[in-house]
Amino acid sequence: MKFNRQFVLGAALTMLLAATYTTAKAKNYVTPKAYMFGFAASFNDSTVYFTDIQQVDSVWFNQKKDMLAGRSEYSSQLRSYCAEKLDQPRRTCVVIGNPKLKKVEKKFEKMKKMYLQNKKVTYDVRFIKEEDFKFQAVNMNNETEEPVAKPEKKKDKPKKDGKRPPRDGKMPPPPHK
Repeated sequence: MKFNRQFVLGAALTMLLAATYTTAKAKNYVTPKAYMFGFAASFNDSTVYFTDIQQVDSVWFNQKKDMLAGRSEYSSQLRSYCAEKLDQPRRTCVVIGNPKLKKVEKKFEKMKKMYLQNKKVTYDVRFIKEEDFKFQAVNMNNETEEPVAKPEKKKDKPKKDGKRPPRDGKMPPPPHK
């Protein structure tokens, strides 16, 4: 009897979490350009591949977490390139992207340093040039949803009394008592 109650409670909790996950779907937005690079490795050998940092037009990002949307599609582009051109099937591929070039360069240098300067394991690091492989933009637009613009950050916060300062920069006279 105790086991049945725990099982039913666990099943109900699982269904509740699944329903919450599907209803809390985040919207995506499009940026005119973004920067990304790919990384491919295998657990069977020590050869790793890095693509060049590439500029890709019309890239979708998740509005809530500001993460690259469609990462699996970009990863499969790199995976199919490794399988067809490099004769390296079964590579685990990761794509890192951001609208800001500085952030992508920082992550690229950190990952490259991790594999080039590792003292425990020697990796065979190879680079894939942009002329050999180029990411293609992935359309994440659902037919039912229109893309939303990236939300603007608020510059003028309302005062605690609920009144905003005038736009001309002059302060209003203090209220009379």
